[in-house]
Amino acid sequence: MNMNVNKKKAVVSLGHEALGYTTLEQWDAVKKTAKALADLVEADYQLTITHSNGPQVSMIHKAMTELRRVYTDYTPAPMCVCSAMSQGYVGYDIQNALRAELLGRGIVKTVSTILTQVTVDPYDEAFYAPTKVIGRYMSAEDAEMETKKGNYVKEESGKGFRRVVAAPRPIAIVEIDAIRALTEADQVVIACGGGGIPVIEQNHVLKGASAVIEKDAVAGRLAASLQADELMILTGVPCVYLNFGKPDQSEIPALTIAEAKELCARGQFEAGTMLPKIEAAIAYLEENPDGKVLITSLGNVKEALKGRSGTVITA
Repeated sequence: MNMNVNKKKAVVSLGHEALGYTTLEQWDAVKKTAKALADLVEADYQLTITHSNGPQVSMIHKAMTELRRVYTDYTPAPMCVCSAMSQGYVGYDIQNALRAELLGRGIVKTVSTILTQVTVDPYDEAFYAPTKVIGRYMSAEDAEMETKKGNYVKEESGKGFRRVVAAPRPIAIVEIDAIRALTEADQVVIACGGGGIPVIEQNHVLKGASAVIEKDAVAGRLAASLQADELMILTGVPCVYLNFGKPDQSEIPALTIAEAKELCARGQFEAGTMLPKIEAAIAYLEENPDGKVLITSLGNVKEALKGRSGTVITA
């Protein structure tokens, strides 16, 4: 039964600022994040939340690798397992902080986390040129061991070596029907954390891939799959800028798909920061031309809802 006919359905993508970089930072950060999310619930949005997991998955990967070094009878945890662990622990913190914030405002609503897998193409070009840096700094000796295992490493001058993994394009969200059922029951759902657990489907069996999916790309995929009214990307800046970081930097209050594509072609957006957000916005709007994308910071959500801040992208 669909209980939220009049509500606006929004997918909210949270960046690193929403979570902090350590376990203690995360506890403090999610309390502030919960306030912004509760403001959206009060503004009559049905929320599906997704989040980054860079620092968290790196911490877990590092811990599991160290465990293996100290106790040789432990097997190292593959990247997909580390990703699943990060989804569970980040989701747990967000759902509890948001539940408490909503109850404090007299709103009784179930908030739950869905462990989400996302299929990727085994022949995706990203597997041949990995770019996502994860885990701890290693010595040349450890780096050589990683290479022998078939993993990729990258040297950072004066710091050592770090592992790099592929960032393939998301194809489909495996648990989308479960996510949709909860959203239609007007519950708050946390899903596709850290871009989802990348899996490759082989004869009906899902096998974890040694990769990390760009969380913005999954947010766009999730918003399109749910036919959400809005995709909100909450990041470290209040809006999208033209000539970001230069003396002539200026705010961009609104963009169309065509304008966004032109700015991408001109190299206006930095790879790994703003570019994936703009690409996610375009992908979502091409599938849902009636939708709307808002890019702003966590602290500016209330102002952005009134049209006083942020960047709005439409078809």
